[in-house]
Amino acid sequence: MISRPLALRLREAGLQWRPASGDRFQLIGQDMESTGTEAFTVSDMTIEAHAFPSGTVLGFNGTTEWALDSVAIEDALWFPREDQLRVALKDTFRSLERDESAGGWRVVCVFRGERRVHLADEVEDAYAMAVLAEVEAAV
Repeated sequence: MISRPLALRLREAGLQWRPASGDRFQLIGQDMESTGTEAFTVSDMTIEAHAFPSGTVLGFNGTTEWALDSVAIEDALWFPREDQLRVALKDTFRSLERDESAGGWRVVCVFRGERRVHLADEVEDAYAMAVLAEVEAAV
């Protein structure tokens, strides 16, 4: 799972979230790590995304944790998975490589004709950094 600061940067840059089963999120107003809760997972059984004209709400079905009924999507911080980040890169993605010298991962993309390399210790972070660079450059 990508780090909370990186997830916040993706959100602030404008990466859009359309909640689907399996997506992980934390509450914006809570420091989930200090409470021992890593993240919630959207699931057809416990946490479902409900789209209304006023916006998307994450409904907690029968959940006693946190005494939650529902949370507006604006109050949730999405932690995109590796596959979702790769999809967000679309046709700019070229390769994922192990960087033995740095002990991490390298994501290579070509964005607007320019080859870009993004290095991180974790695969998800390397993908997230590539997506962040593209979202910020598109603004």
